[in-house]
Amino acid sequence: MKIAIWFIAAIAAWYVGGMNLAISISKTVYHEDIRTVGSGNPGFTNFKRVYGNKYAWFIFAFDLCKGAVMCLAFGFWFQGLGYDFQLGAAYTGLFVMLGHSFPLQYRFRGGKGFLVLLSELFVLDWRVGLIAFGVMTVLLLTLKYMSLATMCGLTAGAVMLFVLGCHLPAAIIYSACVVFMIIRHKENIKRLKNGTESKFTLHHRSAKENHEG
Repeated sequence: MKIAIWFIAAIAAWYVGGMNLAISISKTVYHEDIRTVGSGNPGFTNFKRVYGNKYAWFIFAFDLCKGAVMCLAFGFWFQGLGYDFQLGAAYTGLFVMLGHSFPLQYRFRGGKGFLVLLSELFVLDWRVGLIAFGVMTVLLLTLKYMSLATMCGLTAGAVMLFVLGCHLPAAIIYSACVVFMIIRHKENIKRLKNGTESKFTLHHRSAKENHEG
């Protein structure tokens, strides 16, 4: 079982990570694929921008929960087999993120995974999770760029894992995940440089919401 757990965690985390509520709701409720509208990203930010608040926060909560539940469950399982909890959580989080980005269920076209990484960070060290969330919140409320807030907040979190003494292999795995997430934001980075990146607002109502309301 000590060897098998590595394969079980990878397969289970990839599959659960691939469960994408943004795609499911856009297809069942709005009869279109979120990957074909807006920025084309099947995640919370694009869904909220395109369809408004009505279902967006369910997606937000779901992405946080799927990451946290998988990291906690397998972190404790790894620990029960004699491994380090943080190593098990970080390893599982890596595959949840890969599943979210390249879902088996949706032909490997998924999101960027920042909420999955945020939930993983809270599991690894709740103090670091709060720091990262705080950085993200401040940047989001002041500059209003979700992509920039996300990249800066999670990068700060990766740095603080080393500062506060997270188990080294876990900190390295998490940092690699953050680098991967930033690479997934390459189009956002281009738009930020060009001044064309869309701003995020909490209370925005989409055209679809206004029509429905």
